[in-house]
Amino acid sequence: MATRITSKGQVTIPKRVRDKLGLKPGSKVEFDVNTQGQLIMRPANDDPRPGSPFGKWIGAAGPGPSTDELMRLLRGYDEDDAA
Repeated sequence: MATRITSKGQVTIPKRVRDKLGLKPGSKVEFDVNTQGQLIMRPANDDPRPGSPFGKWIGAAGPGPSTDELMRLLRGYDEDDAA
């Protein structure tokens, strides 16, 4: 199975390979070359803490409240009310 490299250095990963590796649009992959000069491609491990059972949940809650919203919640008043 062969594919061409575009002028921008891009290639299309054949569907058979994408399916076997479980790659979806937006998936990240890592490339390496072994000692025999063969290209190795594998799904990237995006876990910021490898081995952590909670790694997949990091950032899952969204951005959260702004600093001003958090301060109002903690202080119980608006800055305008404090003056």
